[in-house]
Amino acid sequence: MPKITEAEWAVMKVFWQKSPRTANEVIDALDGSGWNPKTIRTLIIRLQKKNALDFEKDGRQHRYYPLVQEHECVRQETQSLLSRAGTTALKPMLAAFLQEQTLSDKEIEELKQILNTKKNNQ
Repeated sequence: MPKITEAEWAVMKVFWQKSPRTANEVIDALDGSGWNPKTIRTLIIRLQKKNALDFEKDGRQHRYYPLVQEHECVRQETQSLLSRAGTTALKPMLAAFLQEQTLSDKEIEELKQILNTKKNNQ
């Protein structure tokens, strides 16, 4: 799995929403981010070099698409955070997250299911 920076995450989210996309389509999608189009193109190239993106030629244009799935990157980031913080920090981190976030009833039910499954499998 490639190690993706915070700025690269923003670009990847655009591709995870809809792919393939041209660099200009990504620039349009990130309009309002405050980033220069050249910066966005640089991020796309970096992601391609990290094997997070690939492209297909469409005439003179490159249409980029992700090589990694969002849930895989989230899993890697979670593991990285836990390894840096230590497993003893898991409960306080999870509690802080849940207290700070606004969750829908559906999301709360999904979390309950995950916890119940975890409890039953131990």
